[in-house]
Amino acid sequence: MAHLTDIEIAQKTKLNHIKEIASSLNIDEDDLEMYGKYKAKLPLSLIDENAIKKNNLILVTALTPTPAGEGKTTVSIGLTEGLNKIGKQATVVLREPSLGPVFGIKGGAAGGGYSQVVPMEDINLHFTGDFNAVEKANNLLSALIDNNLQSSVNNLNIDPRTILWKRVIDMNDRALRDITIGLGGTANGIPRQDGFNITPASEVMAILCMATDFEDLKNRLGDIFIGFSFDKQPIFARDLNAENAMAILLKDAIKPNLVQTLEKNPAIIHGGPFANIAQGTNTIIATKMGLSLSNYVVTEAGFGADLGAEKFLNIKCVAANLNPKAVVLVATIRALRHHGGAKPDEYDSPNLEFVSKGFVNLEKHIENIRKFNIEPVVAINSFISDTEEEINFIIQKCSELNVNAIASDGWANGGEGSKEMAKAVVDIVENKSTQFRPLYNWNSPIRDKIETIAREIYGAEGVDYDKKAKLNLKRIERLGFEDFAVCMAKTQKSFSDIPTFIGRPTGFRITVREITIASGARFVIPILGKMMRMPGLPAVPASEKMHIDKDGVISGLS
Repeated sequence: MAHLTDIEIAQKTKLNHIKEIASSLNIDEDDLEMYGKYKAKLPLSLIDENAIKKNNLILVTALTPTPAGEGKTTVSIGLTEGLNKIGKQATVVLREPSLGPVFGIKGGAAGGGYSQVVPMEDINLHFTGDFNAVEKANNLLSALIDNNLQSSVNNLNIDPRTILWKRVIDMNDRALRDITIGLGGTANGIPRQDGFNITPASEVMAILCMATDFEDLKNRLGDIFIGFSFDKQPIFARDLNAENAMAILLKDAIKPNLVQTLEKNPAIIHGGPFANIAQGTNTIIATKMGLSLSNYVVTEAGFGADLGAEKFLNIKCVAANLNPKAVVLVATIRALRHHGGAKPDEYDSPNLEFVSKGFVNLEKHIENIRKFNIEPVVAINSFISDTEEEINFIIQKCSELNVNAIASDGWANGGEGSKEMAKAVVDIVENKSTQFRPLYNWNSPIRDKIETIAREIYGAEGVDYDKKAKLNLKRIERLGFEDFAVCMAKTQKSFSDIPTFIGRPTGFRITVREITIASGARFVIPILGKMMRMPGLPAVPASEKMHIDKDGVISGLS
Protein backbone atom coordinates (compact mmCIF):
# COMPACT_ATOMS: atom_id res chain seq x y z
CA MET A 1 0.00 0.00 0.00
CA ALA A 2 1.39 3.41 -1.00
CA HIS A 3 2.13 5.94 1.73
CA LEU A 4 -0.21 8.92 1.89
CA THR A 5 1.31 12.27 1.00
CA ASP A 6 1.25 15.12 3.51
CA ILE A 7 -1.63 16.81 1.75
CA GLU A 8 -3.62 13.55 1.55
CA ILE A 9 -3.16 13.02 5.31
CA ALA A 10 -4.31 16.58 5.98
CA GLN A 11 -7.32 16.26 3.65
CA LYS A 12 -8.46 13.01 5.31
CA THR A 13 -8.50 14.60 8.76
CA LYS A 14 -11.84 15.80 10.14
CA LEU A 15 -11.20 19.20 11.70
CA ASN A 16 -12.83 20.63 14.80
CA HIS A 17 -14.53 23.99 14.54
CA ILE A 18 -12.07 26.69 15.55
CA LYS A 19 -14.32 27.74 18.45
CA GLU A 20 -13.67 24.30 20.02
CA ILE A 21 -9.92 24.82 19.74
CA ALA A 22 -10.31 28.28 21.30
CA SER A 23 -12.37 26.76 24.09
CA SER A 24 -9.44 24.48 25.02
CA LEU A 25 -7.48 27.69 25.70
CA ASN A 26 -10.37 29.23 27.64
CA ILE A 27 -10.95 31.80 24.90
CA ASP A 28 -14.52 33.03 24.61
CA GLU A 29 -16.10 32.60 21.19
CA ASP A 30 -16.94 36.32 21.13
CA ASP A 31 -13.22 37.10 21.20
CA LEU A 32 -12.60 35.27 17.94
CA GLU A 33 -12.47 36.94 14.55
CA MET A 34 -13.31 33.91 12.43
CA TYR A 35 -12.06 33.29 8.92
CA GLY A 36 -14.46 30.48 8.07
CA LYS A 37 -14.78 27.40 10.30
CA TYR A 38 -11.13 26.53 10.91
CA LYS A 39 -9.17 29.78 11.22
CA ALA A 40 -9.50 32.75 13.54
CA LYS A 41 -7.61 35.83 14.61
CA LEU A 42 -7.01 36.50 18.30
CA PRO A 43 -7.29 39.94 19.94
CA LEU A 44 -4.16 41.37 21.55
CA SER A 45 -6.15 41.91 24.75
CA LEU A 46 -5.65 38.19 25.56
CA ILE A 47 -1.92 38.74 26.21
CA ASP A 48 -1.23 38.44 29.94
CA GLU A 49 2.29 39.42 31.08
CA ASN A 50 1.81 37.71 34.47
CA ALA A 51 0.93 34.39 32.86
CA ILE A 52 3.87 34.70 30.46
CA LYS A 53 6.36 34.72 33.34
CA LYS A 54 4.91 31.51 34.80
CA ASN A 55 4.79 29.43 31.62
CA ASN A 56 7.48 27.59 29.68
CA LEU A 57 8.96 28.49 26.30
CA ILE A 58 10.71 25.76 24.26
CA LEU A 59 12.71 26.56 21.12
CA VAL A 60 13.11 24.03 18.32
CA THR A 61 16.13 24.57 16.06
CA ALA A 62 18.42 22.33 14.01
CA LEU A 63 21.86 21.41 12.83
CA THR A 64 23.05 22.92 9.54
CA PRO A 65 20.44 21.62 7.08
CA THR A 66 20.42 20.03 3.66
CA PRO A 67 18.44 21.95 0.98
CA ALA A 68 15.20 20.09 1.81
CA GLY A 69 15.36 21.01 5.52
CA GLU A 70 15.50 18.62 8.47
CA GLY A 71 11.96 18.88 9.81
CA LYS A 72 11.97 21.53 12.55
CA THR A 73 8.31 22.34 11.97
CA THR A 74 7.36 18.66 11.97
CA VAL A 75 9.28 18.11 15.21
CA SER A 76 7.78 21.26 16.77
CA ILE A 77 4.25 20.08 16.02
CA GLY A 78 5.03 16.49 17.06
CA LEU A 79 6.56 17.71 20.33
CA THR A 80 3.43 19.75 21.04
CA GLU A 81 1.27 16.67 20.40
CA GLY A 82 3.58 14.63 22.64
CA LEU A 83 3.44 17.16 25.48
CA ASN A 84 -0.35 17.10 25.38
CA LYS A 85 -0.25 13.27 25.29
CA ILE A 86 1.71 13.19 28.57
CA GLY A 87 -0.72 15.55 30.28
CA LYS A 88 0.84 18.97 29.69
CA GLN A 89 -1.09 21.87 28.23
CA ALA A 90 0.89 22.85 25.13
CA THR A 91 0.47 25.12 22.11
CA VAL A 92 2.74 25.29 19.07
CA VAL A 93 3.56 28.79 17.76
CA LEU A 94 4.96 28.94 14.23
CA ARG A 95 5.70 31.24 11.30
CA GLU A 96 3.49 31.57 8.26
CA PRO A 97 4.81 30.00 5.04
CA SER A 98 6.02 32.15 2.16
CA LEU A 99 4.81 31.42 -1.36
CA GLY A 100 8.41 31.61 -2.58
CA PRO A 101 9.47 28.25 -1.08
CA VAL A 102 5.97 26.77 -1.53
CA PHE A 103 6.21 27.13 -5.30
CA GLY A 104 10.00 26.84 -5.39
CA ILE A 105 12.10 24.05 -3.90
CA LYS A 106 11.55 23.76 -0.15
CA GLY A 107 7.77 23.38 -0.01
CA GLY A 108 5.38 24.70 2.62
CA ALA A 109 5.79 25.08 6.35
CA ALA A 110 2.83 23.26 7.88
CA GLY A 111 4.82 20.23 9.10
CA GLY A 112 4.59 16.77 7.60
CA GLY A 113 3.09 13.31 7.94
CA TYR A 114 1.07 13.01 11.15
CA SER A 115 2.63 16.13 12.68
CA GLN A 116 0.91 18.89 10.74
CA VAL A 117 -1.06 22.06 11.33
CA VAL A 118 -4.32 22.31 9.42
CA PRO A 119 -6.05 23.44 7.22
CA MET A 120 -2.76 22.75 5.44
CA GLU A 121 -3.68 24.21 2.03
CA ASP A 122 -4.93 27.48 3.51
CA ILE A 123 -1.88 27.89 5.77
CA ASN A 124 0.54 27.27 2.90
CA LEU A 125 -1.29 29.58 0.50
CA HIS A 126 -2.99 32.93 1.26
CA PHE A 127 -4.06 32.02 4.84
CA THR A 128 -5.63 35.11 6.45
CA GLY A 129 -3.91 37.64 4.19
CA ASP A 130 -1.10 38.72 6.52
CA PHE A 131 1.62 38.43 3.85
CA ASN A 132 -0.55 40.43 1.47
CA ALA A 133 -0.93 43.17 4.09
CA VAL A 134 2.83 43.30 4.70
CA GLU A 135 3.46 43.49 0.95
CA LYS A 136 0.92 46.29 0.48
CA ALA A 137 2.24 48.33 3.43
CA ASN A 138 5.80 47.97 2.14
CA ASN A 139 4.84 48.98 -1.40
CA LEU A 140 2.71 51.88 -0.21
CA LEU A 141 5.88 53.36 1.28
CA SER A 142 7.65 52.79 -2.06
CA ALA A 143 4.87 54.62 -3.88
CA LEU A 144 5.01 57.51 -1.40
CA ILE A 145 8.77 57.81 -1.84
CA ASP A 146 8.55 57.97 -5.64
CA ASN A 147 5.61 60.36 -5.45
CA ASN A 148 7.59 62.71 -3.22
CA LEU A 149 10.47 62.84 -5.68
CA GLN A 150 8.33 64.87 -8.12
CA SER A 151 5.83 66.44 -5.72
CA SER A 152 5.72 70.17 -5.13
CA VAL A 153 4.00 69.66 -1.76
CA ASN A 154 6.10 68.62 1.27
CA ASN A 155 8.97 67.79 -1.08
CA LEU A 156 11.70 66.30 1.09
CA ASN A 157 14.45 66.87 -1.48
CA ILE A 158 15.27 63.14 -1.42
CA ASP A 159 18.42 62.18 -3.31
CA PRO A 160 17.21 59.24 -5.47
CA ARG A 161 20.74 57.77 -5.48
CA THR A 162 20.53 57.17 -1.72
CA ILE A 163 17.10 55.50 -1.55
CA LEU A 164 17.50 52.16 0.24
CA TRP A 165 13.85 51.09 0.37
CA LYS A 166 12.85 48.33 -2.06
CA ARG A 167 9.54 46.97 -3.21
CA VAL A 168 8.58 43.39 -2.28
CA ILE A 169 6.60 40.48 -3.69
CA ASP A 170 6.02 37.08 -2.10
CA MET A 171 7.44 35.04 -4.94
CA ASN A 172 10.84 33.81 -6.08
CA ASP A 173 11.44 36.07 -9.09
CA ARG A 174 15.09 36.70 -9.88
CA ALA A 175 14.20 39.05 -12.78
CA LEU A 176 13.02 41.63 -10.23
CA ARG A 177 16.29 41.86 -8.29
CA ASP A 178 17.53 44.87 -10.26
CA ILE A 179 15.10 46.94 -12.30
CA THR A 180 14.69 50.45 -13.67
CA ILE A 181 11.50 52.30 -12.82
CA GLY A 182 9.90 55.58 -13.87
CA LEU A 183 10.44 55.18 -17.61
CA GLY A 184 7.99 56.54 -20.17
CA GLY A 185 8.05 60.27 -19.50
CA THR A 186 7.47 62.69 -16.63
CA ALA A 187 3.93 61.45 -16.00
CA ASN A 188 5.35 58.09 -14.97
CA GLY A 189 7.79 59.31 -12.36
CA ILE A 190 11.53 59.91 -12.19
CA PRO A 191 13.69 57.14 -13.69
CA ARG A 192 15.91 55.43 -11.16
CA GLN A 193 17.36 52.03 -10.34
CA ASP A 194 15.24 49.95 -7.98
CA GLY A 195 14.56 46.31 -7.16
CA PHE A 196 12.36 43.84 -5.31
CA ASN A 197 13.03 41.71 -2.25
CA ILE A 198 10.89 38.73 -1.30
CA THR A 199 8.19 39.68 1.24
CA PRO A 200 9.74 37.78 4.19
CA ALA A 201 12.82 40.03 3.78
CA SER A 202 10.76 43.24 4.08
CA GLU A 203 11.51 45.42 7.06
CA VAL A 204 7.73 45.67 7.47
CA MET A 205 7.72 41.91 8.13
CA ALA A 206 10.56 42.35 10.62
CA ILE A 207 8.67 45.18 12.34
CA LEU A 208 5.46 43.13 12.51
CA CYS A 209 7.46 40.40 14.23
CA MET A 210 9.23 42.74 16.66
CA ALA A 211 6.28 44.96 17.64
CA THR A 212 4.76 44.52 21.09
CA ASP A 213 1.43 46.25 20.41
CA PHE A 214 -0.28 48.37 17.76
CA GLU A 215 1.14 51.69 18.95
CA ASP A 216 4.65 50.19 18.95
CA LEU A 217 4.02 48.88 15.42
CA LYS A 218 3.04 52.35 14.21
CA ASN A 219 6.04 54.02 15.83
CA ARG A 220 8.42 51.46 14.35
CA LEU A 221 6.93 51.97 10.88
CA GLY A 222 7.61 55.68 11.22
CA ASP A 223 11.22 54.92 12.17
CA ILE A 224 12.00 53.17 8.86
CA PHE A 225 15.12 54.75 7.35
CA ILE A 226 14.64 55.53 3.65
CA GLY A 227 17.77 57.40 2.55
CA PHE A 228 19.16 60.93 2.52
CA SER A 229 18.19 64.32 1.19
CA PHE A 230 20.49 66.19 -1.18
CA ASP A 231 21.78 68.13 1.81
CA LYS A 232 22.74 64.84 3.55
CA GLN A 233 19.92 64.75 6.09
CA PRO A 234 18.43 61.32 6.95
CA ILE A 235 14.87 60.70 5.75
CA PHE A 236 12.48 58.40 7.61
CA ALA A 237 9.01 57.07 6.79
CA ARG A 238 7.52 59.46 9.36
CA ASP A 239 8.82 62.40 7.26
CA LEU A 240 6.43 61.19 4.54
CA ASN A 241 3.61 60.82 7.10
CA ALA A 242 3.50 57.16 6.05
CA GLU A 243 3.18 55.35 9.35
CA ASN A 244 -0.55 55.73 9.91
CA ALA A 245 -1.53 54.57 6.43
CA MET A 246 0.90 51.65 6.65
CA ALA A 247 -0.46 50.71 10.07
CA ILE A 248 -4.02 50.82 8.72
CA LEU A 249 -3.05 48.16 6.19
CA LEU A 250 -1.64 46.05 9.06
CA LYS A 251 -4.51 46.51 11.53
CA ASP A 252 -5.67 42.89 11.13
CA ALA A 253 -2.27 41.40 10.26
CA ILE A 254 -0.96 42.28 13.74
CA LYS A 255 -3.42 39.81 15.30
CA PRO A 256 -2.13 36.20 15.62
CA ASN A 257 -3.89 33.38 13.78
CA LEU A 258 -5.35 30.38 15.62
CA VAL A 259 -5.58 27.01 13.86
CA GLN A 260 -5.16 23.38 15.01
CA THR A 261 -2.87 20.39 14.76
CA LEU A 262 -3.99 17.04 13.35
CA GLU A 263 -4.60 15.90 16.95
CA LYS A 264 -6.84 18.92 17.63
CA ASN A 265 -4.34 20.81 19.76
CA PRO A 266 -4.07 24.62 19.41
CA ALA A 267 -1.58 26.18 17.01
CA ILE A 268 -0.83 29.88 16.64
CA ILE A 269 0.77 30.94 13.35
CA HIS A 270 1.93 34.50 12.75
CA GLY A 271 4.62 36.34 10.79
CA GLY A 272 7.10 34.80 8.39
CA PRO A 273 10.65 36.17 8.10
CA PHE A 274 13.39 33.89 6.72
CA ALA A 275 16.30 33.14 9.05
CA ASN A 276 19.08 33.50 6.49
CA ILE A 277 18.08 37.04 5.48
CA ALA A 278 15.95 38.20 8.45
CA GLN A 279 15.34 37.20 12.09
CA GLY A 280 13.57 33.93 11.20
CA THR A 281 11.06 33.65 14.03
CA ASN A 282 7.34 34.23 14.47
CA THR A 283 6.06 37.45 16.04
CA ILE A 284 6.74 38.50 19.61
CA ILE A 285 2.98 39.01 19.92
CA ALA A 286 2.23 35.41 18.88
CA THR A 287 4.80 33.95 21.26
CA LYS A 288 3.43 36.06 24.11
CA MET A 289 -0.11 35.06 23.14
CA GLY A 290 0.84 31.39 23.37
CA LEU A 291 2.55 31.89 26.73
CA SER A 292 -0.52 33.76 28.01
CA LEU A 293 -2.77 30.81 27.20
CA SER A 294 -0.64 27.66 27.68
CA ASN A 295 1.74 26.15 30.22
CA TYR A 296 4.07 25.04 27.45
CA VAL A 297 4.76 26.85 24.18
CA VAL A 298 6.82 25.19 21.46
CA THR A 299 8.21 27.46 18.77
CA GLU A 300 10.80 27.14 16.02
CA ALA A 301 13.43 29.35 14.43
CA GLY A 302 14.44 28.93 10.81
CA PHE A 303 17.35 27.00 9.31
CA GLY A 304 20.27 25.91 11.54
CA ALA A 305 20.90 27.12 15.08
CA ASP A 306 23.70 29.40 13.82
CA LEU A 307 20.98 31.47 12.12
CA GLY A 308 17.46 31.10 13.54
CA ALA A 309 18.34 30.19 17.12
CA GLU A 310 21.10 32.81 17.38
CA LYS A 311 18.66 35.52 16.26
CA PHE A 312 15.78 34.17 18.34
CA LEU A 313 17.97 34.32 21.44
CA ASN A 314 20.04 37.46 20.85
CA ILE A 315 17.32 39.56 19.22
CA LYS A 316 13.81 38.36 19.98
CA CYS A 317 14.27 37.09 23.54
CA VAL A 318 16.20 40.21 24.57
CA ALA A 319 13.68 42.59 22.98
CA ALA A 320 10.68 40.76 24.46
CA ASN A 321 12.28 39.77 27.79
CA LEU A 322 11.62 36.08 27.18
CA ASN A 323 13.35 33.24 29.06
CA PRO A 324 13.37 30.02 27.02
CA LYS A 325 13.66 26.96 29.25
CA ALA A 326 15.02 24.40 26.78
CA VAL A 327 16.21 24.03 23.19
CA VAL A 328 15.46 21.04 20.97
CA LEU A 329 18.15 20.52 18.31
CA VAL A 330 16.73 18.62 15.35
CA ALA A 331 19.20 16.30 13.65
CA THR A 332 18.72 13.84 10.83
CA ILE A 333 20.93 10.96 9.83
CA ARG A 334 20.84 12.19 6.23
CA ALA A 335 22.15 15.64 7.24
CA LEU A 336 24.96 14.05 9.25
CA ARG A 337 25.83 11.92 6.21
CA HIS A 338 25.91 15.14 4.18
CA HIS A 339 28.27 16.84 6.62
CA GLY A 340 30.42 13.73 6.60
CA GLY A 341 30.94 14.03 2.87
CA ALA A 342 28.01 12.14 1.29
CA LYS A 343 26.81 13.35 -2.11
CA PRO A 344 23.06 14.09 -2.57
CA ASP A 345 22.44 10.69 -4.15
CA GLU A 346 24.02 9.10 -1.05
CA TYR A 347 21.91 10.92 1.58
CA ASP A 348 19.51 7.99 1.88
CA SER A 349 22.19 5.26 1.88
CA PRO A 350 23.27 3.97 5.32
CA ASN A 351 26.89 4.87 6.04
CA LEU A 352 28.20 5.04 9.61
CA GLU A 353 31.51 6.54 8.46
CA PHE A 354 29.76 9.56 6.95
CA VAL A 355 27.59 9.95 10.08
CA SER A 356 30.65 9.73 12.32
CA LYS A 357 32.52 12.40 10.34
CA GLY A 358 29.44 14.62 10.15
CA PHE A 359 28.77 14.57 13.89
CA VAL A 360 31.13 17.54 14.36
CA ASN A 361 28.43 19.79 12.91
CA LEU A 362 25.87 18.75 15.53
CA GLU A 363 28.52 18.94 18.25
CA LYS A 364 29.26 22.60 17.40
CA HIS A 365 25.55 23.48 17.57
CA ILE A 366 25.32 21.80 21.00
CA GLU A 367 28.26 23.89 22.20
CA ASN A 368 26.65 27.05 20.83
CA ILE A 369 23.32 26.50 22.59
CA ARG A 370 25.12 26.03 25.90
CA LYS A 371 26.79 29.42 25.42
CA PHE A 372 23.33 30.91 26.08
CA ASN A 373 23.12 29.00 29.39
CA ILE A 374 20.42 26.66 28.05
CA GLU A 375 20.51 22.87 27.92
CA PRO A 376 19.70 21.23 24.56
CA VAL A 377 17.91 17.99 23.77
CA VAL A 378 18.69 16.36 20.43
CA ALA A 379 15.73 15.11 18.41
CA ILE A 380 16.77 12.58 15.78
CA ASN A 381 14.03 13.14 13.22
CA SER A 382 13.43 9.65 11.85
CA PHE A 383 13.61 8.70 8.18
CA ILE A 384 13.00 5.27 6.68
CA SER A 385 16.64 5.03 5.53
CA ASP A 386 18.02 5.41 9.09
CA THR A 387 19.68 2.35 10.61
CA GLU A 388 19.71 1.36 14.25
CA GLU A 389 23.50 1.43 14.18
CA GLU A 390 23.55 5.07 13.02
CA ILE A 391 20.88 6.16 15.51
CA ASN A 392 22.66 4.43 18.42
CA PHE A 393 25.92 6.11 17.39
CA ILE A 394 24.31 9.56 17.68
CA ILE A 395 22.69 8.70 21.00
CA GLN A 396 26.04 7.48 22.37
CA LYS A 397 28.03 10.49 21.10
CA CYS A 398 25.47 12.90 22.58
CA SER A 399 25.53 10.98 25.86
CA GLU A 400 29.30 11.55 26.04
CA LEU A 401 28.48 15.28 25.88
CA ASN A 402 25.83 14.86 28.64
CA VAL A 403 23.08 15.54 26.11
CA ASN A 404 19.93 13.47 25.81
CA ALA A 405 19.36 12.36 22.19
CA ILE A 406 16.06 10.70 21.33
CA ALA A 407 14.69 9.25 18.11
CA SER A 408 11.59 11.27 17.28
CA ASP A 409 8.92 9.63 15.17
CA GLY A 410 6.37 12.42 14.93
CA TRP A 411 6.12 12.27 11.14
CA ALA A 412 4.84 8.68 11.19
CA ASN A 413 3.11 8.57 14.59
CA GLY A 414 2.30 12.13 15.66
CA GLY A 415 2.12 12.66 19.42
CA GLU A 416 2.56 8.97 20.20
CA GLY A 417 5.89 9.03 18.37
CA SER A 418 7.00 12.17 20.24
CA LYS A 419 6.19 11.24 23.85
CA GLU A 420 9.78 10.36 24.78
CA MET A 421 10.97 13.65 23.36
CA ALA A 422 8.27 15.46 25.35
CA LYS A 423 9.38 13.72 28.56
CA ALA A 424 13.00 14.74 27.95
CA VAL A 425 11.97 18.37 27.47
CA VAL A 426 9.82 18.36 30.61
CA ASP A 427 12.75 16.88 32.54
CA ILE A 428 14.93 19.87 31.61
CA VAL A 429 12.17 22.39 32.34
CA GLU A 430 11.32 20.92 35.73
CA ASN A 431 14.78 19.91 36.94
CA LYS A 432 17.17 22.51 35.59
CA SER A 433 16.96 26.15 36.63
CA THR A 434 17.55 27.74 33.23
CA GLN A 435 18.20 31.46 33.13
CA PHE A 436 18.85 32.37 29.53
CA ARG A 437 21.85 34.62 28.93
CA PRO A 438 22.36 36.47 25.61
CA LEU A 439 25.71 36.29 23.87
CA TYR A 440 26.23 40.04 23.53
CA ASN A 441 25.06 43.33 24.96
CA TRP A 442 23.04 45.44 22.51
CA ASN A 443 24.93 48.53 23.72
CA SER A 444 28.24 47.16 22.43
CA PRO A 445 29.60 48.60 19.16
CA ILE A 446 28.25 47.00 15.98
CA ARG A 447 31.70 45.67 15.04
CA ASP A 448 32.03 43.93 18.42
CA LYS A 449 28.62 42.28 18.06
CA ILE A 450 29.43 41.02 14.57
CA GLU A 451 32.79 39.72 15.78
CA THR A 452 31.17 37.93 18.74
CA ILE A 453 28.68 36.09 16.52
CA ALA A 454 31.37 35.23 13.96
CA ARG A 455 33.83 33.83 16.47
CA GLU A 456 31.52 32.27 19.05
CA ILE A 457 28.72 30.90 16.85
CA TYR A 458 30.36 30.33 13.45
CA GLY A 459 33.84 29.47 14.70
CA ALA A 460 35.48 32.05 12.41
CA GLU A 461 38.96 33.42 13.09
CA GLY A 462 37.80 36.94 12.36
CA VAL A 463 35.80 39.34 10.19
CA ASP A 464 36.78 41.25 7.05
CA TYR A 465 34.81 44.22 5.72
CA ASP A 466 34.46 45.24 2.09
CA LYS A 467 34.68 48.94 1.28
CA LYS A 468 30.89 49.31 1.16
CA ALA A 469 30.50 47.68 4.57
CA LYS A 470 33.05 50.08 6.09
CA LEU A 471 31.09 53.03 4.71
CA ASN A 472 27.89 51.48 6.09
CA LEU A 473 29.48 51.25 9.56
CA LYS A 474 30.25 54.97 9.45
CA ARG A 475 26.65 55.68 8.40
CA ILE A 476 25.30 53.56 11.29
CA GLU A 477 27.49 55.47 13.75
CA ARG A 478 26.44 58.82 12.30
CA LEU A 479 22.75 57.92 12.57
CA GLY A 480 23.15 56.83 16.20
CA PHE A 481 22.21 53.18 15.59
CA GLU A 482 25.20 51.55 17.33
CA ASP A 483 22.92 50.11 20.04
CA PHE A 484 20.86 48.08 17.55
CA ALA A 485 20.97 44.29 17.51
CA VAL A 486 22.76 42.45 14.69
CA CYS A 487 20.79 40.24 12.28
CA MET A 488 23.31 38.40 10.11
CA ALA A 489 22.37 37.51 6.52
CA LYS A 490 24.35 34.37 5.73
CA THR A 491 24.07 31.13 3.81
CA GLN A 492 22.15 28.47 5.71
CA LYS A 493 24.34 25.73 4.22
CA SER A 494 27.44 26.29 6.34
CA PHE A 495 28.72 27.79 9.57
CA SER A 496 30.90 29.95 7.29
CA ASP A 497 29.78 32.32 4.54
CA ILE A 498 30.86 29.80 1.89
CA PRO A 499 28.09 27.22 1.22
CA THR A 500 30.48 24.38 0.35
CA PHE A 501 32.25 24.49 3.75
CA ILE A 502 30.28 21.64 5.35
CA GLY A 503 30.72 19.96 8.74
CA ARG A 504 32.56 22.14 11.24
CA PRO A 505 34.88 24.34 9.19
CA THR A 506 37.94 25.87 10.83
CA GLY A 507 40.59 28.39 9.86
CA PHE A 508 38.20 30.64 7.96
CA ARG A 509 37.25 34.31 8.12
CA ILE A 510 33.91 35.79 7.13
CA THR A 511 33.46 38.77 4.82
CA VAL A 512 30.82 41.43 5.37
CA ARG A 513 29.88 42.79 1.94
CA GLU A 514 27.49 45.48 3.13
CA ILE A 515 25.34 46.34 6.15
CA THR A 516 21.74 47.43 5.71
CA ILE A 517 19.71 49.24 8.33
CA ALA A 518 16.33 48.13 9.65
CA SER A 519 15.80 51.04 12.03
CA GLY A 520 12.13 50.26 12.64
CA ALA A 521 13.02 46.70 13.63
CA ARG A 522 15.96 48.04 15.71
CA PHE A 523 18.62 45.90 14.06
CA VAL A 524 21.24 46.14 11.33
CA ILE A 525 21.76 43.40 8.73
CA PRO A 526 25.35 42.53 7.80
CA ILE A 527 25.22 40.71 4.46
CA LEU A 528 27.86 38.00 4.16
CA GLY A 529 29.18 36.58 0.92
CA LYS A 530 26.78 36.29 -2.00
CA MET A 531 23.54 36.36 -0.01
CA MET A 532 20.61 38.02 -1.77
CA ARG A 533 17.12 38.84 -0.60
CA MET A 534 15.24 37.82 -3.72
CA PRO A 535 15.63 34.07 -4.42
CA GLY A 536 15.13 32.49 -7.82
CA LEU A 537 13.13 29.42 -8.81
CA PRO A 538 14.87 26.07 -9.40
CA ALA A 539 15.03 24.50 -12.87
CA VAL A 540 11.88 22.51 -12.10
CA PRO A 541 9.75 24.51 -9.63
CA ALA A 542 7.45 22.70 -7.21
CA SER A 543 4.55 24.58 -8.82
CA GLU A 544 4.86 22.41 -11.93
CA LYS A 545 3.85 19.31 -9.93
CA MET A 546 0.73 20.90 -8.39
CA HIS A 547 -2.82 20.22 -9.58
CA ILE A 548 -6.33 21.37 -8.70
CA ASP A 549 -9.38 19.44 -9.91
CA LYS A 550 -12.86 20.63 -10.89
CA ASP A 551 -14.00 20.36 -7.25
CA GLY A 552 -11.15 22.54 -6.00
CA VAL A 553 -9.19 19.64 -4.44
CA ILE A 554 -5.45 20.41 -4.50
CA SER A 555 -2.70 17.83 -4.91
CA GLY A 556 1.09 18.11 -5.11
CA LEU A 557 1.31 20.75 -2.37
CA SER A 558 3.77 19.84 0.39
